[in-house]
Amino acid sequence: MPPPPPGMPDVPPLPGARLTAGGAEFCVYAGHATGVEVCLFDRDATGHETERRVPLGHRAHGMWFDVVPGVGAGQRYAFRATGPWDPGRAQRYNDAKLLLDPYARAIEGDVTLDPALFAHHVGPDLTGDLTVPDGRNSAAYLPRCVVVDDAFDWGDDHPPRRSLTDSVLYEVHVKNATALHPGIPERLRGTYAGLAHPAFIEHLSGLGVTAVELLPVHAFTHEPELVVRGLTNHWGYNTLGFFAPHAGYAATDDPQGVVDEFKGMVKLLHAAGIEVILDVVYNHTAEQSQDRMTLSWRGLDARAYYRLDARGQDIDVTGCGNTLDLTHPIVVAMVLDSLRYWVEECHVDGFRFDLAVALARGRDDAYDPTHPFLVALRADPVLSRVKLIAEPWDVGLHGWRTGQFPPPFSEWNDRFRDSVRTFWLRDLAASSAGETGHGVRDLATRLAGSQDLFGVRDRGTIASINFVTAHDGFTLADLTAYDVKHNEANGQGGADGSGDNRSWNHGVEGPTDDDTVGATRRRSMRNLMGTLLLSSGVPMINAGDEVGRTQRGNNNPYCQDNEISWTSWELEPWQGDLLETVRHLVALRRQHPVLRQRRFFSGRQVHRDGSTDLAWFGGDGQEMGRRWDGPAVDTLQALFNGSVVGHESVLLSLNGSAWLAEVTLPTAPGAAAYELLWDSAEERPGPRGPRLAAGSEVTMAASSMRVWRAVDPS
Repeated sequence: MPPPPPGMPDVPPLPGARLTAGGAEFCVYAGHATGVEVCLFDRDATGHETERRVPLGHRAHGMWFDVVPGVGAGQRYAFRATGPWDPGRAQRYNDAKLLLDPYARAIEGDVTLDPALFAHHVGPDLTGDLTVPDGRNSAAYLPRCVVVDDAFDWGDDHPPRRSLTDSVLYEVHVKNATALHPGIPERLRGTYAGLAHPAFIEHLSGLGVTAVELLPVHAFTHEPELVVRGLTNHWGYNTLGFFAPHAGYAATDDPQGVVDEFKGMVKLLHAAGIEVILDVVYNHTAEQSQDRMTLSWRGLDARAYYRLDARGQDIDVTGCGNTLDLTHPIVVAMVLDSLRYWVEECHVDGFRFDLAVALARGRDDAYDPTHPFLVALRADPVLSRVKLIAEPWDVGLHGWRTGQFPPPFSEWNDRFRDSVRTFWLRDLAASSAGETGHGVRDLATRLAGSQDLFGVRDRGTIASINFVTAHDGFTLADLTAYDVKHNEANGQGGADGSGDNRSWNHGVEGPTDDDTVGATRRRSMRNLMGTLLLSSGVPMINAGDEVGRTQRGNNNPYCQDNEISWTSWELEPWQGDLLETVRHLVALRRQHPVLRQRRFFSGRQVHRDGSTDLAWFGGDGQEMGRRWDGPAVDTLQALFNGSVVGHESVLLSLNGSAWLAEVTLPTAPGAAAYELLWDSAEERPGPRGPRLAAGSEVTMAASSMRVWRAVDPS
């Protein structure tokens, strides 16, 4: 390594490519490299691409940087790095391989699978000797980074800043949502612009959702094994760039336009009062394990970016071949810089962290809630003010950590999902067969906000992101139509996807013309959705569930960019009824603050009339008492006392059995009578029912749920 030139800066600039007066400054981390070049791509007079390599002349703290005159917005570029070839130490520097900038704010083109993309020599079958470097130039097969201008006319845009207590989240895939939407121009379907089109915003607003939680929109590519099978990574959990919006979701082909289209989507959603939350994948990258392609980080400094064992092998707690090393300051800085970029430059409102446990494993591999990365997030003046949601597990040892993230994190509550599915589906199947179920204790805990999981450190009910379905798993409709997964289209022999679905097909596997089966399936959908939207915590709807979207029994369509995944908007009458039901339930939640309060219920007296903030009753109208643990108990009533929030009280009555149930409305202080607000036995919400005095006996349909407004005698 030659000595540093005179006047070399002591502190490197921020990584990435930034426009300066008369040029652009490039900076990239490659701590073990002996040299780094920025490669500038242009077109000659004949239209052929040319490559000009410019050595980065400055180095400090492992950062390589320099100013290149004459570079402007729109410049295509990438890097090449030289250094030791020492596979035993995970060093495979190879300047024949073009490398993407980890900080690129726009990426143009796709990865084209070819043996030249591998730093080590491989044959046509993409296997080879990890110790032998490959001399083929990968430039023809790798996308280009693009220098962009960050300027954008945000007008009077401001974040909606919705309280989590008032939030209803909508997990949605950019393409799936509008690929088939007849109200959106064809050229905009499946794009950022399509998601922000008035026709789709009208749907979101009419539904009552307050935030969209977008499946990954960071630039991504496809795993070689999928490409070989003729499939793609449709969900996007295979990141190619943490700062660039995925160009495939844009209506425009221009890289600057892609960035601007994403920002325009955020601006329009904000104008409708809808927040934008990004599902972010900082646990691994698209490079997979070290016997796979070299696209960026691995060619720059695998020892810094990835978790490795003593032999230089990848430590994989993600199931994707590698794990980013969040104990390394360069990686922590990259992730924090990425998060801030999306908040400050793109105005997003929060993040859902995929496999978040992988981000908080220390050098001893154990999950640590005081991990430096989590501390940095919680202390950051920008990031600590946006919504932070953890997927509280990974696939490593002791990876399930629901309830163990520190505030202000909220968490996907898989216990809620499992308990609600068990009560309304598996226990219903048991009841139909004359068997007993699991009782109501755990269901009651989920209805009340899951205090057993989130009751410490003043986290409150908003720490629980409640869901019954999500992108991975059955849809709401498929939960009621399939006992087992049908993933044959994925080409993995049915080995992929979870086998623990807690679903019930109601006696027939898949589609059926049986009217009775169809009716009971639809009632089960309404029960699941009603429980989701009326429980304490923050509800998350899986996009398309509101119209009964099916994936034909595929519970892992991560590689299905087709009508298996796309939402159809040609609705049958029952789907229109379900949509109206979901709208009605969201409205009930909004109208009754007691259903969305932040604090947990104590069960203690809160009013001088003797009423408690939450009271539990059996189907006979009597307090549950010692009946909680009986497996034969399948009827439950919960009275949420609205006086604690200065509003009306609400009674939920649930009959989980396969038979009609005679239910007595409970007599309790502050509840002299009840007015019916919703009955899941009805296909479509009807007018409010008559007032019934406390102590009245009502007949509830098999497997049904009712919502009542308690009437105070005063």
